[in-house]
Order: sequence, then C-alpha cells, then structure tokens
Amino acid sequence: MSELSAVGHEGVTVSFGERFQASDGFDKVFKYGMTLVERTAAYLDGEGRRESKGLPATTTVLYATESMRLTTRLLDLASWLLIRRALKEGEISDDEAAKKRQRVKLQSLGRPQHTKGFDDLPKGLRALIEDSFALHDRIVQLDRAMSLEPGVTDVPALIPNPVGAQMNALAAAFAVKAAS
Repeated sequence: MSELSAVGHEGVTVSFGERFQASDGFDKVFKYGMTLVERTAAYLDGEGRRESKGLPATTTVLYATESMRLTTRLLDLASWLLIRRALKEGEISDDEAAKKRQRVKLQSLGRPQHTKGFDDLPKGLRALIEDSFALHDRIVQLDRAMSLEPGVTDVPALIPNPVGAQMNALAAAFAVKAAS
C-alpha cells in the first residue's frame, strides 16, 4: 500500500471502513446480500422443496444439513450487513455496533464441496451455497478492513503474512552472515 493511499493530503489517516461504509460499494454489497437471502428463501420454499422430494435418503439428509448451514450463514451475513447499515444511517453508535458485531459469527463451517455427496445435491442448492460462500469471503475481508482502527499501520500484526515472515528470516540470516 502506498503512502498516498493510506494517508490523506493533510497527513491524516483515512479509515477504509468509514469510507467504504459511506460508499455505493457498501450499498451494492448490502443489496446483493439481501437479494441472496430472498433468493435462498424462495428456492428453499419452492423449487428446492420439490427437488428434495426425489432425492435418495442419504442425499436428503445432506440436503437438510446443507440447507440449514446455508440459512445460518446467510442470517449471520445479513446481521452483519444490517449492523453496518444501521451504523451508516446513524441509527446506532459505534459502541452499539461493536457490541452487536460481537454476537455475529462470521465463521466458515467448512466448504461443502469437500463433503461426500455434495455433487449429488440439486444444482440450485449448490449454486446458492457457492454464492453464499463468495459473499461470506467478501464480508470477512471487509470486516477485517473495516475493523482496523484509524491510524493503525501495523497490519501484519493483525493479518499474518507468511511471505513477509520468510523474507525477514532470510534477511536476518544473511545480515548475520555478512557481519561475520
């Protein structure tokens, strides 16, 4: 990241979170997330219900499990989006948002593509699951960036960088050897 992108013209650190939250980019992510929730509800109540009736017993259990995981994941993502929108609109304070955010779990329960039988699930459910993980990954990335305090420049301490650590180890090893 260049100095100009991290620091404003007056030497003031610019908060990515505040800028993004106030942008059209946040509005697009919000709309996409809420649309995905609606699409999922419509699918599970309609076409998904019909498709699940013709599945073998083992796939029916997997369908039920993955649809519950999908619903849980989307509820967590929608909660995060609604908290951020309420903060953006001034409906809640930063402290209230932080307290509410602590209750939202943005954990990944494992990618179902690695689950035996995932390919046997209906195409519609698989597509919704994949879309939900794409949104999940985007929101986790945004949450990390938006959670950084203004003025915090020590990002490697927050997000481990294995390449940077290896480069530092190599530099230290060669510096010791050069000094000998």
